[in-house]
Amino acid sequence: MTTPLRDGPLLLGVRHHGPGSARAVRAALDAASPRVVLIEGPPEGDTLVSLAADPQMRPPVALLAHAVDDPGRAAFWPLAEFSPEWVAIRWALTHDAPVRFIDLPAAHSLAFKDDSEDGDADGNEADPGSAPGPGGRERALRIDPLAVLAEAAGYDDAERWWEDVVEHRGGTDGDDPFAPFAAVGEAMGALREEYGDGGHRRDLVREAYMRLQLRAARKEFGDDQVSVVCGAWHVPALGAGSTATADRALLKGLPKVKSEMTWVPWTHQRLARHSGYGAGIDSPGWYGHLFGAPDRPVTRWMTKVAGLLREEDQPVSSAHVIEAVRLAETLATMRGRPLAGLTETTDAIRAVMCDGSDVPLALIRDRLIVGDVLGEVPDSAPAVPLQRDLTRLQRSLRLKPEALEREVDLDLRKETDAGRSRLLHRLRLLAIGWGEPAAGRGSTGTFRESWRLRWEPELYVRVAEAGVWGTTVLSAATAKAESQAVSATALSEVTALAEQCLLAELTDALPVVMKALADRAALDADVGHLAQALPALARSLRYGDVRSTDTAALGEVAAGLAERICVGLPPACAALDADGAAEMRAHLDGVHTAIGLLPATPDRPAGDLSGRWAAVLRKLAARDTVPGVIRGRATRLLLDDGRLPEDEAARLMGLALSPGAPPADAAAWIEGFVGGASGGGMLLVHDERLLALVDTWLTGVPAASFTDVLPLLRRTFSAYEPGVRRTLGELVRRGPAGGGARPDRVEAGIPGFGAAVDETRADAVLPVLRLLLGDRDPDPDHDHRIDHDNDLAGVAR
Repeated sequence: MTTPLRDGPLLLGVRHHGPGSARAVRAALDAASPRVVLIEGPPEGDTLVSLAADPQMRPPVALLAHAVDDPGRAAFWPLAEFSPEWVAIRWALTHDAPVRFIDLPAAHSLAFKDDSEDGDADGNEADPGSAPGPGGRERALRIDPLAVLAEAAGYDDAERWWEDVVEHRGGTDGDDPFAPFAAVGEAMGALREEYGDGGHRRDLVREAYMRLQLRAARKEFGDDQVSVVCGAWHVPALGAGSTATADRALLKGLPKVKSEMTWVPWTHQRLARHSGYGAGIDSPGWYGHLFGAPDRPVTRWMTKVAGLLREEDQPVSSAHVIEAVRLAETLATMRGRPLAGLTETTDAIRAVMCDGSDVPLALIRDRLIVGDVLGEVPDSAPAVPLQRDLTRLQRSLRLKPEALEREVDLDLRKETDAGRSRLLHRLRLLAIGWGEPAAGRGSTGTFRESWRLRWEPELYVRVAEAGVWGTTVLSAATAKAESQAVSATALSEVTALAEQCLLAELTDALPVVMKALADRAALDADVGHLAQALPALARSLRYGDVRSTDTAALGEVAAGLAERICVGLPPACAALDADGAAEMRAHLDGVHTAIGLLPATPDRPAGDLSGRWAAVLRKLAARDTVPGVIRGRATRLLLDDGRLPEDEAARLMGLALSPGAPPADAAAWIEGFVGGASGGGMLLVHDERLLALVDTWLTGVPAASFTDVLPLLRRTFSAYEPGVRRTLGELVRRGPAGGGARPDRVEAGIPGFGAAVDETRADAVLPVLRLLLGDRDPDPDHDHRIDHDNDLAGVAR
C-alpha cells in the first residue's frame, strides 16, 4: 500500500483497552511508517519501554509510579495485549522507532491532592467522575463522550455502540486505515466545541504538556514523521492552535514529588470495571479473545465456553456449540448489529448450554469473560530491594503469585512448608496481605496451617511502602515489630505482637517485644486487659514448641499474668452489668483454655497453677454477687474438667433456678452453663437431672417475667445443632410418663432417658467396634474372642 501524504502528525485517537482500536492502530502505523511514536503515558516510562521487547514480558502489565517519600501515593497505567498503546509500543520496538510518553509526568500527577478532579491513572474517558465544568459553568457530572455519541446514534448503551462502530469493525485490504481515526477525531471535535473540557479540568494541564512534547518531536523528526496514540478525547486539543507560551503558563507552578517507576504484573480482574479500578471495560477476557481470534470469533468463543463447561462435568456437545452460534448470529441480525457481541453470545449460551440457568454463567464470567490472567515482567525491571528479596523467596519456596485465590495446607515439620509459613507471617506483619490464615480441612494441630493466597497488583504498592523498614523481608519485619513494640500502648497489642513474632520467627525482635511486654504487664492492673492478653501468650508458647524457639522468658511472663488474674478475677466479677458480664464470661473461657496450655516451670508446676485456677472457679460459682452468666460458666468449666461432682453441679443449678432467684438471673445462669458452642445441648440430652431442673424452673417462671427471659433463652438454645434441639424437644414432650425422666433412674444417679438397654442394638455395633480397634481375628471361637466381645458389648451399651 502506498503511504498517503500528510500535512502534519498522525493523531490516532483510541479507546484504552479496545481490541478494535488496537487493530486499527497497527494498520495505521504499518501504513504511515512514522519515525517516532508518541504515546499518552508518563514520561518516566521512557527508560522502561525497551523492556516490552523482553521475552519474559507478558501482558497484562502496568507501569507503577509511586512517591519515594510516600510510597502509598501511587498510580498505575495498565496495558493489556489488546491495548492500542501496547500495540504501538511493540510496533515501534519491532521497527526500531523511538517511543516517547507525552502525558503529564508522574512526578506532577502524584503530587496533586486527592480530590474530585482526579481521573483514572490511564486517562480513561469512558469512566469519568465528577468535577466543575469549564468556563465558570458548573456541571453536576463530568461528560462521558462515548455516552453522548451513543445517544446521538440512537443507542442506549455506550458500550454496545462503541463495539458496533469500532471493536467489531472488520477491515479489508482496500479500506483506508486512517478513516476510522478521522471519523472519531471529528466526532470528538464536535463534543469539545460543545462541552469544552467536559468537566475534566486537569485534562487542560495534561494536554498542554502533550502539545509541548508534540512540538518538540515535530521539530526533531518532521511533521509527517510523527504518530501520536492517545485517548480520542484529547485529539482535538492536540490539534488546537495553542501557543507554546500559553501551554507553559498552564504548567507553571505545578506541585512535584520525587517518584520512581517500574513495570509490575497486572490482571484481567483489575482491568474489569467491577473490580474497583475504572479501566473502562467490563469484559477483558472477551476483548482479549476478539483481539486474538484470527477469524470466526463467535464460533471460537462458543468452543472455549463449551470446553470450560466440560471441564466442570457439564454435558455440552458439538451440537450445543453449533446451535449457540446460530442463535447468537440470529440475535445480532434481529438487533441490527454487525457482529454478535457479548450480549448476544451470553444470551445464546444461557439458552442453549445452560438450560436457561444463570448459575453456570457466573463461572463463565469469572473464567472467560473477565478471565484470571496474571501478567509477568522480566527480572531486569527496576524494583525496590524488598521486592527483589520477596521475589527470590517466592521462587526458592516454590510459592508462585497467582491471580486466582487458592488454599495451601502447610506441614510445619517440613522445611519448605515451615519457610512458607515464616514468609507469609512476616508479610502479614508488614501489612502485605498476600495470604490470610484459613480453617484447614485436615488436622487442627499446631503442626498444621492453612492459608488462602491471592496476589493482587496493589500488593506491589504495599511492598514499596514496607520498603522503608528494610531491604529484606526478614529485616523489614524485624524493624517494624520492634517499632510497634515500643509504640504500643495496650497490653493486648504487645501480646498479639509477641505471637506474631513467634509465628514469623523474628528472633532478633523478640527481646525488644518481651521487654515491652514485661513493662506493660507490670503497669496494667486491669484484670480484663490481663485476661485478654493471656490467650495470645499461651498460643505463642505452643507455637514456640513447634518452631523450636526459646520461649522461657515468655513463659515466665505468661505465668505471672495467670497468677495476677487468679488474684484479681473474683473481685473484678462482682456487680457487673449485663454487657460487662458477657465480656467477662468470654475472658473466663479464654483464660481457662490458656491456663490449660501453659507449660510447667521450675518455680510454678503446672498442677499448682491449675489448682489455683480451679479454686477461683469455685469462688465464682458460689458467690451470689457474681452475675449468673459467670456463675453458670464457672460451674460448667469445673464440671467438664472433672473437678466438680455431678451431684454438686446439680445442687448449684438447683440453687440458681430456685423460686427465690430472679428469673432473669436464672436465665443468665443457664446461658453460662449450657449456652454457646460448648456442648451444653448434649449435656442436657445425656443428664436428665439437669434437664429436669431446667424444665421445672422454666414451667414455674411467672407469666409476667416469662417475656423478659424468653430472648435470653432463645439465644441460648438456638445455638444448638438442629438434631440436639429436636432430641431435647422430644424428651421434654415425652416426660416421665412417656419413658422420659424416670424417678428410679434419677434417684440412682443413672444418666440417660432410655427405658432399658436394647441388647440387640448394642450387639449390632460390635463388628464396627472391632474394625475401629484393629481386631480382625477371623476365628470367633477363641476364648479371648468371647471375653473381648463381652468388653465391646459393655462399651456399646
